[in-house]
Amino acid sequence: MTEPLLIERRGDVVVWTLNNPESRNPISEIETVAAIEDAVSEANRDPSVRVAILTGAGSAFSSGGNVKHMRDKQGMFGGSPAELRQGYRHGIQRIPKALYHCEIPTIAAVNGAAIGAGCDLALMCDLRVASTTAKFAESFVKVGIIPGDGGAWLLPRAIGMARASEMAFTGEAIDAATALEWGLVSQVVEPGDLLDAAHTLADRVAANPPQVLRMTKKLLREGQHQSLESLLELSAAYQAIAHTTADHEEAVDAMLSRRDPKFSGH
Repeated sequence: MTEPLLIERRGDVVVWTLNNPESRNPISEIETVAAIEDAVSEANRDPSVRVAILTGAGSAFSSGGNVKHMRDKQGMFGGSPAELRQGYRHGIQRIPKALYHCEIPTIAAVNGAAIGAGCDLALMCDLRVASTTAKFAESFVKVGIIPGDGGAWLLPRAIGMARASEMAFTGEAIDAATALEWGLVSQVVEPGDLLDAAHTLADRVAANPPQVLRMTKKLLREGQHQSLESLLELSAAYQAIAHTTADHEEAVDAMLSRRDPKFSGH
């Protein structure tokens, strides 16, 4: 069987490529779910990895759920209502949980169509860059289902409730230019420049102290649901750790010496 997720390392950056281009990279197969989980777990354990880029092989980023499997009621789409519920909980819903708890910054390099759960997959990443050929659709209503993978939580946080409602209620796709205007992505580039643009952004992020990057991401996550008081307490604790790192000393010395810092992750 073909590996569902290709993993390539370039310096401090790891690239995860969905690898089922013939079916437009669906993410509802349990093998793909497990591969994404494993990739995130490995990145969390490896302090030398600073940023991850997620993209798709072929012309699509991800088609989301496998519609043919929906028709045939295969895999997570089969069984009684109770079995379907468990299929989602122990299947595709493992992906947003994994990416939410990914400790390093993640960048979606959206090379083509990001449809349904594929759109939500891009939203699970911290940053998004898109090819001019990309399109995004919260298209669940078009196949008579609801966003079952966290899209109703992710999309309004990315583009606001009104625009999220328009995408979710119509199921219609928006192009890359509209995605940029709405703030769903931060850059749009020509197809041949996409991975270079993603790597350039990743390198800008990875240039910073890795421990601080991970703590900063955690604070941004916690800030979505904690009170100001509790977040300030967590920030104080993290800051106490940051101030005692060798990378903090290196950053201050480099700034005062007007030179480029060299961070060790310590």
